[in-house]
Amino acid sequence: MKMERCNNGHLYNKKRYNACPYCDEAALEANTGSEGMSSKPFTASNTNENGVKTLAYWDEEQGFDPVVGWMVCIEGAEQGKDYKIRHERNFIGRSEEMHIHIEGDKTISRRNHGVISYNPKERNFTFIPGPEITSIIYINDEAIYAPRELSAYDIIEMGKSKFIFIPLCGQHFEWQI
Repeated sequence: MKMERCNNGHLYNKKRYNACPYCDEAALEANTGSEGMSSKPFTASNTNENGVKTLAYWDEEQGFDPVVGWMVCIEGAEQGKDYKIRHERNFIGRSEEMHIHIEGDKTISRRNHGVISYNPKERNFTFIPGPEITSIIYINDEAIYAPRELSAYDIIEMGKSKFIFIPLCGQHFEWQI
């Protein structure tokens, strides 16, 4: 894909936008600068030290969904590896089809071992055990059998692995959607 650079240095897709969408916040928010686009993009804005407002941009059609938190393996076959958590439901399993793909621990189910859900309206995370798993999932050494709200630095134990939960979004930060 060939990118065009505007006078302010922003890169954008010339085929999708008639002009730089980053320089025109209203067009970006309404997604009116492009032809044939109807979905509203995700945006996050910031003002730099010179008072110039810049926008981060992504949309669902490009397959980019901002990270809202992480799960980091602190014990097990993939120790040190992080897994990004995205908006809404993130299915966990060994299969490559899963949003959170944990391939090194054979005691974790291939599909739907659990779900981490982020609710952007309530700004909270919930862990939901998979409906068909035979093993027990622990959070902070407590067995869970039903959905449970997660807190920062909770320890999730699945199979022979332990993961620490680290939120990005919540009461202190939220992407503007």
